[in-house]
Amino acid sequence: MGIAVLTMKASVIEMFLVLLVTGIHSNKEMTKKIKRPKFTVPQINCDVRAGKIINPEFIVKCPAGCQDPRYHVYGTDVYASYSSVCGAAVHSGVLDNSGGKILVRKVAGQSGYKGSYSNGVQSLSLPRWRESFVVSEGKPQKGVTYPISLTYSSSKSPAAKAGETTKAYQSPSAPGTTAQPVPLMQVLGTTAVEGTHTTLPKPPPSAGSTTSSLRPQPVGQRSQELDFWSTTTYTNSQNTPTNPGIQGQDSGAAFQKPGGCKVDLSFLIDGSASIGKRRFRIQKQFLADVAQALDIGPAGPLMGVVQYGDNPVTQFNLKTHMNSRDLKTAIEKITQRGGLSNVGRAISFVTQNFFSKSNGNRGSAPNVAVVMVDGWPTDKVEEASRFARESGINIFFITMEGASENEKQYVLEPNFANKAVCRTNGFYSFSVQNWFSLHKTVQPLVKRICDTDRLACSKTCLNSADIGFIIDGSSSVGTGNFRTVLQFVANLSKEFEISDTDTRIGAVQYTYEQRLEFGFDVYSTKPDVLNAIKRVGYWSGGTSTGAAINYALEQLFKKSKPNKRKLMILITDGRSYDDVRIPAMVARHEGVITYAIGVAWAAQDELEVIATHPARDHAFFVDEFDNLYKVVPKVIQNICTEFNSQPRN
Repeated sequence: MGIAVLTMKASVIEMFLVLLVTGIHSNKEMTKKIKRPKFTVPQINCDVRAGKIINPEFIVKCPAGCQDPRYHVYGTDVYASYSSVCGAAVHSGVLDNSGGKILVRKVAGQSGYKGSYSNGVQSLSLPRWRESFVVSEGKPQKGVTYPISLTYSSSKSPAAKAGETTKAYQSPSAPGTTAQPVPLMQVLGTTAVEGTHTTLPKPPPSAGSTTSSLRPQPVGQRSQELDFWSTTTYTNSQNTPTNPGIQGQDSGAAFQKPGGCKVDLSFLIDGSASIGKRRFRIQKQFLADVAQALDIGPAGPLMGVVQYGDNPVTQFNLKTHMNSRDLKTAIEKITQRGGLSNVGRAISFVTQNFFSKSNGNRGSAPNVAVVMVDGWPTDKVEEASRFARESGINIFFITMEGASENEKQYVLEPNFANKAVCRTNGFYSFSVQNWFSLHKTVQPLVKRICDTDRLACSKTCLNSADIGFIIDGSSSVGTGNFRTVLQFVANLSKEFEISDTDTRIGAVQYTYEQRLEFGFDVYSTKPDVLNAIKRVGYWSGGTSTGAAINYALEQLFKKSKPNKRKLMILITDGRSYDDVRIPAMVARHEGVITYAIGVAWAAQDELEVIATHPARDHAFFVDEFDNLYKVVPKVIQNICTEFNSQPRN
């Protein structure tokens, strides 16, 4: 009996063990089945920017060919969300040009992004941006659930347009765990340092109100100004913001409408994505306040607006709105374009297109361009501004929240405002520390742009020419008379405003041969020009005036700037040994205005051939060298009369 009981117990135990082993085996098989489903990694195109994808962390597959410079990348290691996702992956070395899977994590915005060349990709520098991202190998992290599909900020995703899947890779993880934005310092393994530069947060190009909660906030104190905005009140008649924290001019002071203000004014407003919607509204309110203060009208100031981002566009020109009320209504309707802050491109656009007769430029009024910049430009402004100044445009710069000491390393062109404005004496530039202080600039700006006597960049007959003196150094002149000729040249030069952006002076001396005494680009101040004239040495020889004109056209005026008036002032005391007709015709054909000054034995009929038509305004004769000084006022008067009869631009 005892043996039978033991046998039964053994059988039961054996069955239990069999069932246990079978269950474990079954669980293993089920587990294997759970781990084997196929997961599809979404593919994106090379041109997809991180800012277009709302998900804070995701895995995607990049195609081949993203090393192409068409796909812009901004930053190094940490990239602005305005960058191509796949281009950044190639730049960082996570991918090569053949493509592949990458893991993307959004991180906080930076105060600046420094460009570099890496792995065949040249990344660019960029001012502060609200959102950044980092890339790593496309391996899912344990314990993180990646989104089922990518969410794009627009209704149609770039991938959807290409017919590609938007199903995202999913990794098994603990229930309820989802990918979250990662603070930048946590990603880099360093300690975050609190910033001190106070500005409004700038949304990425695609940021919208419905998705802003998913986007990481910038580091430092920038977010405090969102709260600051909510406490802002409007107490003056122009609805400009005031705040107890702002000191200075009383924001509620009444605007003084300037009398006799007649200017043709272009505002270049910042429509870049980095400025954000709130600051863009502040900028529009500022424009409306200026329009109200100026009292726009046909007999007074006229105003147009150009908005810039990647590319500039005219919102309305000078003749579109003829009163402040209509102008303010038009300003309110302006919508932000987004993109970068290509200020130089905008200035070139205004110079070439805005101040034209067809756009309402009156010619009799000074041309003024007020450039508004948030932070700093993403392109260079110096050359574009130089061309604008030389075209007679008075450039003012208003810089809001300029680079701090730590941010200056990201500025593409240091001292860009001084390189752009008409003069660097402070009259043409405003530096606004905070957007909430912008309204305080209205009255000072209006006062300055209406002070037409101080608009020094307006093109005049005295500051807009390249003047080449062609001086007869033949034997018949003699040493003493040659000194008198040089004094005549100096007396004429003194009348002009001389600088590298105003009138420039050059000189050629000739006999049978020719010699370039100095070119237009050698001396840029009046004292230097006068000293150079004084140092010209007497040559002596024959008189080949025709050859001298040809030489001056080739060696002097070929290097004249295209937007300068080209004036040739030729002084001779005799008839030329060679033909002057053909050289004079060539000079006219090349747009050179020639004044011929004859002394003593000079042939008056030859002077008239050399001089620009009508000869009575361009050819002069005196019977002796000591009377040359008498011609100076008449030459200057005729130069200015001719200039004032031409269109300003």
